[in-house]
Amino acid sequence: MASLLIKNGQVLTATKTFISDILVIENKIAALGKNLEKVDTHTRIIDAAGLYVLPGGIDAHVHMELPVGEGQYSSDDFETGTRAAIAGGTTSIIDFVTPESGQSLLDALNERKKVAKKSLCDYGLHMSITVWNESTPEEMRTCVEWEGTPSFKVYMAYKETIGLSDVHLIAVMDTAAKLNARVIIHCEHGEIIRYLQKKFLSEGKTSPMYHPLSRPPEVEGEAVARALLMAKHTGCPLYIVHVSTQDAVEKIVKARNSGQDVLAETCPHHLLLDETEYSRPGFEGAAYVMSPPLRPKHHKKALWKALRAGDIQTAATDHCPFHMKGQKERGISDFTKIPNGVAGVENRMALLYTYGVLKKKISLRQWVNICATAPAKIFGLYPRKGTIAIGADADLLLWDPHTESTISARTHHHNCDTNIYTGFLIKGNPHMVITNGTIAYETGTIKVERGSGCYLYRQRL
Repeated sequence: MASLLIKNGQVLTATKTFISDILVIENKIAALGKNLEKVDTHTRIIDAAGLYVLPGGIDAHVHMELPVGEGQYSSDDFETGTRAAIAGGTTSIIDFVTPESGQSLLDALNERKKVAKKSLCDYGLHMSITVWNESTPEEMRTCVEWEGTPSFKVYMAYKETIGLSDVHLIAVMDTAAKLNARVIIHCEHGEIIRYLQKKFLSEGKTSPMYHPLSRPPEVEGEAVARALLMAKHTGCPLYIVHVSTQDAVEKIVKARNSGQDVLAETCPHHLLLDETEYSRPGFEGAAYVMSPPLRPKHHKKALWKALRAGDIQTAATDHCPFHMKGQKERGISDFTKIPNGVAGVENRMALLYTYGVLKKKISLRQWVNICATAPAKIFGLYPRKGTIAIGADADLLLWDPHTESTISARTHHHNCDTNIYTGFLIKGNPHMVITNGTIAYETGTIKVERGSGCYLYRQRL
């Protein structure tokens, strides 16, 4: 019987902080308290004095091995991406299923599960609805009732590929509401974006700086308002991803105060970077091309304020990296061809600790809630994940607050030749990461193998 005994750590949860030992037997937390004893001579004792012990992070928005056409994929697959996640203190991810044209939701889900089996940590999947037809409602019902799928992703942009019309967005929301499922929504006004992209290209404006200009803040605010209106009248619970503007926050808060079930996520890059990155010389700004884009500086203050107030519940990474060479450079003469996405799954916990907790923008408990507890609750994993309690999965992060390091593409675990946080000073880093009772990372070394993770949602038998 494999067991670990973590001694003298300062335990952090979303609601309390306390000094305690933690006994792990097999893959579960078996006991909490002071002066706990080994269960047998094989129990490994871990001295956590001077360390924080918190639930492993949950990144509920990643895109590993995402196909982007012409045989191209995001540069992290499920193996390399989850290796980076573990190195940064994240012990569970939730990725997406994006059906191909004409493919059923269940076939797409089963294929994506096979791709994800190489994960080093536990993984879940949101189901994307990219086409609406007469069979979609029944397929959605099967996903929820038989596959345990808690959420469906839709896009208000990208109408030429995966985006839905308002008529079909309403149909998805109506069906999800009846199934008690949450709709995850990407809010940007796709038609305006496409108009501006064509306009800039016709004027010979092709550089990365035109990416944010083609997706101005108001296209997000308008889409958020429209999504909230549709959700209000269908009774659909919403989760609005990668919120990046003050206007969007204000609309979300107003809707929630009126009684709507709407939750929101932001990303570290929107909290810490701004649109001046696109003015870097040459093609360097392409490294920062993601959607929605980085915003003017004043939006960062609004996002931090919303996190602290609980108006934004989570911070996920939207991790979707691409190499500059051979991938991003495909758009060197046309900014619309730059693959959208950046790396971040390894850096999220440290960035929010250093620039959130230590800068007094969020508290330690809020850090735990934002990075672990809230996503677990929202997506049906709590209290199995996202907390430290007897019976919970032994996904634990032992955090050393005394270390310092600098983020660099030369040293990160992401399979990507750039890192948008290069040069950021980090205070505090994972000392040890435990996934399902197994030491997965210790003092700089990954200890688990490809395929160690399990699928998070339970199929009905």
